[in-house]
Amino acid sequence: MCGRYTVVVSMEELMLRYLSEVPTTYYRTPKYNLAPMQMVPAVVNDGTANRLGELRWGLVPSWAQDDKIGSKMINARAETILEKPSFKTLIRRKRAIVPADGFYEWKKSGNAKQPMRITLKDGAVFSMAALYDTWMSPDGRKISTCTIITTTPNGLMADIHDRMPVILRPEDEAEWLARGNEDVARLTGLLVPYDAAKMRAYPVSPLVGNVKNDSPELIEEQMALF
Repeated sequence: MCGRYTVVVSMEELMLRYLSEVPTTYYRTPKYNLAPMQMVPAVVNDGTANRLGELRWGLVPSWAQDDKIGSKMINARAETILEKPSFKTLIRRKRAIVPADGFYEWKKSGNAKQPMRITLKDGAVFSMAALYDTWMSPDGRKISTCTIITTTPNGLMADIHDRMPVILRPEDEAEWLARGNEDVARLTGLLVPYDAAKMRAYPVSPLVGNVKNDSPELIEEQMALF
């Protein structure tokens, strides 16, 4: 799964990276410990240009009775995305990118768990494939939410966890975001493990386990527990 990640670059850097127009909201960075049910930066395409805004992490389908379901839908499995009522229509028309520069996963050994931060080797921002939807409450509130798509682990991640977020290759980002693209076979074909040779993983502080912690020390490399 993908349950925590980081965005430590500035909003301006994100805008340059995604050729976005002026953000609809000004998201505050850096973020060292983004967690489910928080507002996260996301990129969508309006048919003309990319737009950078905020989505709440944890999908609430438009047909849901209430928004409590969001906490259970932070991830969507690439392998079954066309089988699930919550996702199969969104793949055609409501795709997003969730920018990140690292994500956390916990490596287990017996009863011990070592938090790891996984990044690209060059430290660059990368694009996690996501789906989004907008839900309206009985009192008229609109909540736009997202889920991050996961896939099987690559060679680096296999030793850490059995899932990883789908990281889109830069050359595939425009195709993923394209508003008029409904080629489901091609789109699902993008949902594969990223090249392990371009990634690295290193141990970080157990402090990342508490969502209240959000400071630079969380991404500093630590001595491994095992």
